[in-house]
Amino acid sequence: MAWFRRRREPSRTSGRLANREDLEYLTEFVRSRRGVEAFIEPRTTVTETTILLIAHDGEWTRRRIDSPENARRFAHQLAMPIYDIRLMGYPQRMRDYNARQKRRPA
Repeated sequence: MAWFRRRREPSRTSGRLANREDLEYLTEFVRSRRGVEAFIEPRTTVTETTILLIAHDGEWTRRRIDSPENARRFAHQLAMPIYDIRLMGYPQRMRDYNARQKRRPA
């Protein structure tokens, strides 16, 4: 009976990983803003591994990436510092930016 067999691979909700357009978008974000730092967000049951880019003023963007190793490689190619979000947490400047965006009139 196969009732109690374990799955070999965890199920994924989307399976969509980083593609050329994602990497081009991230590269443009880095080149058009100053003080950008990268953060690796680990894979969860809901999302794949993501790379979070945060500029000096807190503006941020996030895209899926194939693996933490590819995130590190991407950051090093652009000479950008990269951190693990689990160790560092989300920067205050990102939270401040989000709060400013909420207060802006529509």
